[in-house]
Amino acid sequence: MKQQPNNMAEPREVVERSFNINKKLGPRLVAAAEQNAILRIGWTNAGEPVPKNGELGLCPNLPPGSRMRALGVLGSWIAAFGSGGNFTIQGDSGSFLGAGNRGNTIVCEQLAGNFAGYAMRSGRISIMAGVGNDAGAMMNGGLLLVRGPAGSRIGGGMKDGLIVIHGDVGSDPGAGMTGGRIVINGRCPTPPAGVALRPLTAAEVKSINKELNDSEMDVPKDAVCLVHSPLLQVESPEPPVSSSDLSSIGLVAGELNHAIPYQTCDTVTLLAERSGENTPIALPLPLLPIVTNGDSLKLGKNSDPLEVQILSQQPFITYTNPRPIDIVLLNASNLADAPESLKDANGVMVDIDDLPAMNSEEIDGFIVAVRTLIGMDKTIAFLNAIGRVESLHVRSSYHGLDLAVSRMEDGSGVAEPAALPMIGRSTKSHLAGTPTQTGMLLGLSASGTDLAVLRASGIDVICCEVPMQDAQDLAHWLQSLSNELSTILRRLGLDSIDQLKRQHLRALDYETAAISGLRLVGYDRPLPHWFSR
Repeated sequence: MKQQPNNMAEPREVVERSFNINKKLGPRLVAAAEQNAILRIGWTNAGEPVPKNGELGLCPNLPPGSRMRALGVLGSWIAAFGSGGNFTIQGDSGSFLGAGNRGNTIVCEQLAGNFAGYAMRSGRISIMAGVGNDAGAMMNGGLLLVRGPAGSRIGGGMKDGLIVIHGDVGSDPGAGMTGGRIVINGRCPTPPAGVALRPLTAAEVKSINKELNDSEMDVPKDAVCLVHSPLLQVESPEPPVSSSDLSSIGLVAGELNHAIPYQTCDTVTLLAERSGENTPIALPLPLLPIVTNGDSLKLGKNSDPLEVQILSQQPFITYTNPRPIDIVLLNASNLADAPESLKDANGVMVDIDDLPAMNSEEIDGFIVAVRTLIGMDKTIAFLNAIGRVESLHVRSSYHGLDLAVSRMEDGSGVAEPAALPMIGRSTKSHLAGTPTQTGMLLGLSASGTDLAVLRASGIDVICCEVPMQDAQDLAHWLQSLSNELSTILRRLGLDSIDQLKRQHLRALDYETAAISGLRLVGYDRPLPHWFSR
């Protein structure tokens, strides 16, 4: 298969060019759609061709009726999340072409990279000279048409929709599919378990060709079809969970006197400070709790004003319906909803454990597309497994993210005390001197003590599931966390959460001291093996 040229020579310059194109096109798209006009990328105003070379993240969320035409070799995440526009590429496209598509009609006249049509729900994507690996992965509807060879795992994990390939396909076609159809007019290897290969019926051939509506792309009678085949259902073992919590770490006052009981304590944490480039998010607590639906945070008209005030000041992480202060958690399941969920949100957290692994160019393309939707001044964060903390920090720093959050429950069973030095060492090596802040996603609801211990360990923001769903109960939970955290600060003789340091922490048992590097209570210094090289 033809290889795309390397477009990574000047990544920052490409990113800036891409942002500028999106910024200029934004106001013109709706007007052009109303006038039935075609907007062009890759030509001068006089019509002279100036092919693009590597621009990425272009034209997310094309509105219905809009028409775009681009010339050149484009990068990743082109025309993602579209809801009814038309996009034609006279040239090659990178990875994730039309990802999260919800109605766009996209034509790539040459080669497309990996994950074309990823998580698309509707619309049509036509690729005329072959496609890379994982095309149509996680599809939930729509049509993906490919002329030419397709790479490995075509239609992997698809739930619905139709894929038609006029060419040979690579290994493991349809791996993990649970619905939909993959029609192959070419050579097809033996499909993996859970996928059945069968001939098309005459009715299917007629129906598919009617849907294709292109005589040159008609499917012949001898084409084969891949569909889901049931597997023997067995109970899957539960993944390992953290073997500990933070209860084995204590907070000591040192030489400071305790504060008077009525002293006020500052527990506010600022998130996404970028040297005056934006307005940081003020968190009343160093906490971002997670709820499924932002609508669950709304209280009734007759609610206690204090409860309303507490919830209105505390940002949450939510998958759907965020309030203007909330952060949206994007994963494979709600990726296509990005335009609606991000337009009113204060930021986005991307669960990169749940999305395909992306290289630097693909991450740049994703960030360009997402920032075009949400705005340059909003918070953007990555969520990744604790076992990949160094990779997370390196990428977050390189791509200028605001927050890098490590997920504790990643199936490794790593205990919370052991994660503290892992995050600390990586932060010192990769995030020192950068605006990127560190976070941790706990596998349990946080207590005030947890917040104090993690802040003293150098974790800026703590994320966790909420212990209850009722909005009124959540307000009381947040108030109890604030009270507990303030009581701890006063006991330590501190008036601000920013004064919490590692020196305030003690391991309460030998095992915790051994895995965390904290001073063992009584011994009052780290265990000897932490000093060895």
